[in-house]
Amino acid sequence: MSRTIKVLLAEDQSMVREALAALLGLEEDIEVVAQVARGDEVLAAARAHDVDVALLDIEMPGCTGIEAAARVHRELPRVKLVVLTTFGRPGYLRRAMEAGADAFLVKDAPAAQLAEAIRKVLAGERVIDPTLAAAALAEGANPLTEREREVLRAAADGSTNAELAAALHLSQGTVRNYLSTAIQKLAVRNRAEAVRVAREKGWL
Repeated sequence: MSRTIKVLLAEDQSMVREALAALLGLEEDIEVVAQVARGDEVLAAARAHDVDVALLDIEMPGCTGIEAAARVHRELPRVKLVVLTTFGRPGYLRRAMEAGADAFLVKDAPAAQLAEAIRKVLAGERVIDPTLAAAALAEGANPLTEREREVLRAAADGSTNAELAAALHLSQGTVRNYLSTAIQKLAVRNRAEAVRVAREKGWL
């Protein structure tokens, strides 16, 4: 008999997490051995439970599923990473792959498809939602640099340039330049639109 696949489930919405755990629990060869609700708890749980596969939601408190994937990939490279998203944003797919994800699926995929994806990544395959893959190719690469993304993320709460400069340890002029460049690249009128567009495309 084949070995049971040990899975870590990271999802901040308890109803969704419990539903996924219950569905995967119906599979004879899969066992959900750990569940966490925060991105910054993923690495410790993966290590403590010696998991084979980590299922990661993107939007979580603590850190995103993509950031958690990068940490696990760096510290526990044998653990396979499956990123789940509610939002079919092409930029998320590209960032997830760069972080070391082995699979990228939308949450409304059938449970059987998710179970199959877990088996495939453990066998060394890569699994990507075909619709998202096509959208990512059509969208092209993220035009924003890491610094521009950092400033835009910080600006999302409406902080002034002075507040951003203090928080990011940059001069106000540098903050202004990063915001201006991001606004130009995204072909929008102001920082609020830049944040919205970058989020919609999964670039933040």
